[in-house]
Amino acid sequence: MIADAAELRARTTLLADAVSDQLSALASGRTPAALYVPVNYVLSKGGKCFRPVLVLMASEALGVSIERAMPLALAVELVHGFSLVHDDIMDHADSRRGRPTVHVKYDTDTAILAGDTLLNMAMAMVAQVRTGDMRAHLKCLTRAVTGLCEGQALDKQFETATGVRTADYLQMVDLKTGALIAACLELAGIAADVGSRVQARLRSAGISLGRAFQIQDDLLDLVAEDVRWGKVIGGDLMEGKKTFLLLEAQRRSAGSERAFFHRIHQGAGLRADQIDYARAQMESMGVLQASRDAIARHTEKALALLESVPGSLVEVRRLAQSMAARVW
Repeated sequence: MIADAAELRARTTLLADAVSDQLSALASGRTPAALYVPVNYVLSKGGKCFRPVLVLMASEALGVSIERAMPLALAVELVHGFSLVHDDIMDHADSRRGRPTVHVKYDTDTAILAGDTLLNMAMAMVAQVRTGDMRAHLKCLTRAVTGLCEGQALDKQFETATGVRTADYLQMVDLKTGALIAACLELAGIAADVGSRVQARLRSAGISLGRAFQIQDDLLDLVAEDVRWGKVIGGDLMEGKKTFLLLEAQRRSAGSERAFFHRIHQGAGLRADQIDYARAQMESMGVLQASRDAIARHTEKALALLESVPGSLVEVRRLAQSMAARVW
């Protein structure tokens, strides 16, 4: 059993390194190079690999070995890579994790092909799984991919839509962020043959964890002090992105503040010198505290659902807490 935060970090780092090593080998030496060099560029991106680590730790807690669960972990990360490559194209993003995005480093056509290849590789990984029902694994993963696509469609729709509510935003998060996190836990349950009721609890835990994770991301965008955050503070507001914080500010504001927050939208965000004022107004309206409360509420729901699952999921619950707090 993992005893403390340092031991949890060591354990997750070990598993993440194992995942990264296997990912890097998937495209190595394959031809044509025009396709697989960009694919390898995505797979060697680094990062914490928290989704595949969640698959591995949950599987192990439910009685499935790391070795047998590894194809599922790789499949999840391949799907995540596919979604990021295509999202970056749609969002016209120039960089990710300090490196040029695939369509910038190569070109858009190459990036589309690389993303498609990553998705195909994910499905091929599921075919290698030798534990649980492969059809159930495929159904789970394809449901997650559908969620990613539907969530991205809603996110793009929100850029120009008016009257978007916090509830609408959470529905989008459940698809774009929560669906794949839910799949991480559900795939482990399928591998361990825990039954449909327990699988449903694992899936629900993942949805709640996804909400906590995304709202924490929104909050840190405005209040992060740790240099490891690696993003421009207030970047979402400068882009005019509809986040939990902005939608709550628009809902709660009145008078001059209402006009200030309601004119923020995609393509018409704030200037850098307006971020401190926006943060102060959000603080006074209770938006920042509402965000913290929502993170805590969704985290607690996820942890309660995990606690109800038969098996020793103590480490998984600690990992979930760390993920929701974005501290690992």
